[in-house]
Amino acid sequence: MKLLQRELRRDVLCGFYNRFSGKDIFLITQHPSWCDAMKKADRYLARLAPHASSLMKGGAAHQIGAICYRTNETGAVEVLLITTRDSGRWTIPKGWPIENLKPHQAAEREAWEEAGVAGKAKKRALGYFTYLKTLGDGQTTPSVVEVFSLKGDELHLEFPERGEREVAWLSPVEAARRVQEPELKGLLMRMLKEPLR
Repeated sequence: MKLLQRELRRDVLCGFYNRFSGKDIFLITQHPSWCDAMKKADRYLARLAPHASSLMKGGAAHQIGAICYRTNETGAVEVLLITTRDSGRWTIPKGWPIENLKPHQAAEREAWEEAGVAGKAKKRALGYFTYLKTLGDGQTTPSVVEVFSLKGDELHLEFPERGEREVAWLSPVEAARRVQEPELKGLLMRMLKEPLR
């Protein structure tokens, strides 16, 4: 758990370091926004803590997700967020692995089904994040999401889950503010530095 805490703090710090354009680390960690982010990360970890044993033994569900990105008319990077159907919280397109599809192909399918985005995902995962998935019976289970970056080439108006979710293209910084999971915040902030192809 301490390793996870250290990783989360690193991801949050990287996000703040990018946001404050390389200012001194000590100054960043004294900023009120940093303190708020660390409190939220600690609360999130507290919710995951009862599931730590299950996570360490490989008892987490495995899902596939996509961080869809594009450049806007000014050349700035935008990433896609969608809302969940049940709680309306912001997240990325994600779902269960799909038989006969490689993980990056499953990420492409989820992006199209949930947000109408068509494009190519990189074959290598960008990273992972953990969250508590609420199942149909109301139970929660820890889920580890393998995340792939996906360049959005087309946006379809008709797609399977149209009308079931909100869809928003945002700056990586604004997207990181909207999601709850600290690891996902870090992955979204990485999109500021990832080479876009």
